[in-house]
Amino acid sequence: MDSNATPQNATPQNGASPAQQALSVLSLNTEDQGALDTLAECEVLVPVPDETGEDQDSASSALSLPVIEQPGGEQLVPLFTSELRMSELLPFISRCTPVPLGALAERWPTELSMTIDAGSPDALTLNGQGVRELLGHRS
Repeated sequence: MDSNATPQNATPQNGASPAQQALSVLSLNTEDQGALDTLAECEVLVPVPDETGEDQDSASSALSLPVIEQPGGEQLVPLFTSELRMSELLPFISRCTPVPLGALAERWPTELSMTIDAGSPDALTLNGQGVRELLGHRS
């Protein structure tokens, strides 16, 4: 799978990246501030649909978010902590863009929800307000 860069958190010591470890903690306690801080400091992968013609990168202000409409009308953006987790859910996507989650969360549209590692046992889904409150305002 091609990506524009390798995320900082892609080579963990015990098989789980810091982002994945934080998600695991949050699956047990959604209010764990240390895990939220760790997650906000990590990079996540934004899937890039193959039909997207121009390359996007984390420095571009024109980052295009892949929006999936859920039953009931909720709009959701899938993000991933590794290319493996992305390929498990979206095998038809071959490109991704690594983006610092905290920076992405600061500009997150309130009408969109975010799910990190959808399909995994420790997936985390936040509504737009939750993204900004929990992940977007870090010192």
